[in-house]
This record gives sequence, structure tokens and C-alpha cells, in this order.
Amino acid sequence: MKYLTAAVLLAPVSPALYLQGRYARWRIGVLPPAGGPNTGVINESCNEAEPVSLLVIGESTVAGLGARDHERALTGQFARHLSRHVGRPVEWHVVGKSGVTTRRTIDELLPQVPERQFDYALVGLGGNDVLKLSSPKKFRRDMTEFLGLLHERTSRPVTFLSNCPMIGMSTSIPQPIKGILWELSKTHDANVRELTAGMERVFYYPQPRELKLEGFFADGVHPSEKGYADWAEAMMEYFAANHEW
Repeated sequence: MKYLTAAVLLAPVSPALYLQGRYARWRIGVLPPAGGPNTGVINESCNEAEPVSLLVIGESTVAGLGARDHERALTGQFARHLSRHVGRPVEWHVVGKSGVTTRRTIDELLPQVPERQFDYALVGLGGNDVLKLSSPKKFRRDMTEFLGLLHERTSRPVTFLSNCPMIGMSTSIPQPIKGILWELSKTHDANVRELTAGMERVFYYPQPRELKLEGFFADGVHPSEKGYADWAEAMMEYFAANHEW
């Protein structure tokens, strides 16, 4: 009921939000995705053990907007911390595309994921479900379907989900859309926390209360290379401290 109420309150202002959102995207511009290969190996473990495998899938942060290559973007930074935590090299594979919602990820990105076993997966979704005004009901339905299909395709890896976007911290999105989208993002955050709480081997990183804002953003929305490094470190610290995997 609480998510239905949020959708009802949002509906009357959706056209205005859409127009202002288009203007904000035009003003911000579009960064290029990270360059270089979409696979690699990172070894922070200082040994020659058999690598564990990591799939990273999702929207623009997974595509690496704001970084020169994937080793400096979210995928490489997370793989680096994962390698340190598990004490083994990490073989990573990234499938990302700017602008995708959870629904489009199911339709467009999942078919690109190799049908093989992965040990770990990192999912970066939610930003475009907020920016494109996906209702809480739709977001929950699509995320449930996505996680089920992902686990079928990749043999149930330990799955980490990054937080819904910290729009309230953005330096480029104007008011009033910023405040309204921030409320929607917090609703999606509570929604996915509730959804994943009872799932096995699925762990969500809730929206942090604070961000190290100095040097975090590349364009006021997407992280810089430093932002990706700080974000990946914070997520790994949270997952290591709060879950057994």
C-alpha cells in the first residue's frame, strides 16, 4: 500500500518531471562509456590461486561513464576489493549500457551474459527506473523477474546490488525535480531492501547516509574514477561487515 500511495502522488506531476528531466539530461550532456575490454583479471591477493569469477551488469555506472576504462570504473574497483576480501584473483566480465531500466536490462543485456557459472555478480540498476519514473510496483516486479532470470543463467552466484541513486547529492539536477526524484529514489531503496531481505545469496547495499562528495562526481550525476573507488570500497566494507557469503 505504501508503494501504491507513492505512485499515486507522483502521477499528477509526471509530465512536468519528464520535461524537466529531459532538460537536465541535455544540460549535463552524455559522458562516453569506459574504454578497453569488457573482461579482465585483477589480482590483489598476491597469490596464484584459481580466480573466482565476477559478472557486473547494469546501467551507466556499470558501463563506466566517467572513467577511462573498466579497471578504473565500478567493475574494476569492486573486483579489486573482492580479490582482497576472498584472497584470490578475480576474473571479471562486464555487461553495461547507459540509459537502461531494469526492464530493458532483462530484454537487452541478459541475452549478452554468457550462460555459465559465475561465483559472484554485482548489479547496478535503479537510476534509470528513478529518472524514467518507474512506479514502485513496476520496479519491484521487474527486479524480481531480473534476479530470477540472472540466477538461472549464471548458476546462482552470490549477488550484490548497488544502492539506488543518491540523487539528493547531485550537483547538476535542478529543483524541484531533484527533490521529487530523491523521494522516489528513497522509495525504491526501501522497496528493494524489503524485496531482497528474504532472498538467499542476494545482498543489497542500502543508500548510505553520507558520501565523500569531494571529487566524487564526474558530471554532477555519474561518479569519477575516485568516486567509483570510494563507492566500491564502501560497498565491500558493508557487505563484509553485515553478511556472511
